[in-house]
Amino acid sequence: MADLTVLQQSIGYFFRNRSLLRQALTHPSMGGNHNQRLEFLGDAVLELCISEKIFAMHPEMQEGAMTQLRQKLVREEKLAQAAQTIRLGEYLLMDKSCMHNGGRQNPSVLCDAFEAVLAAVYLDGGMDDARAMVEKLIGDCSETGENDAKSALQEYLQGMGRPMPAYQTVGEEGPPHNRIFTAAVMVEGREAARGTGTSKKRAEQEAARTALAMMKGSGE
Repeated sequence: MADLTVLQQSIGYFFRNRSLLRQALTHPSMGGNHNQRLEFLGDAVLELCISEKIFAMHPEMQEGAMTQLRQKLVREEKLAQAAQTIRLGEYLLMDKSCMHNGGRQNPSVLCDAFEAVLAAVYLDGGMDDARAMVEKLIGDCSETGENDAKSALQEYLQGMGRPMPAYQTVGEEGPPHNRIFTAAVMVEGREAARGTGTSKKRAEQEAARTALAMMKGSGE
């Protein structure tokens, strides 16, 4: 298993009871004390964290819209992306058959492991630490959403009479099967923000989301 200190730095939490973290990282293919029970609990903890955030951030939003936004934020693709960002697959304990069949990159496996780690944080540190992990790795629960941050930034700039943004890939790291990309968004020839992701597209979306939040926050 890879160094758990690095993983704990990535999630922003250091365990008092590291056996909880080891259990969260144990795939059912290993038998014994695996992570399925923690995954069950983590799913509920995640839903509560996201629900609280949406409720607080969008006082005008009705139940149906809140439910749709929550579903978008807790879907398998979103959680697997968060897991890939912290390279969670590298830490999983699984049998050789599962590993050779791509288990470390399987979105369903990564999603379950992410929820299991969240449950372990909740059991070890409490709800505040679980919320902090969700805030760090899932995002701000904005209505814009992952898939249209670039469009939202473009519309914001156009509304101010400014030119379209441009994007540049400024970094790549990690093994070929688990690359992490860094993208910069350029506004009027100057770097406005950077973002990281498991693809160039996702890195650009993160850069756009960060730039938009910074511009709105500063009134630029």
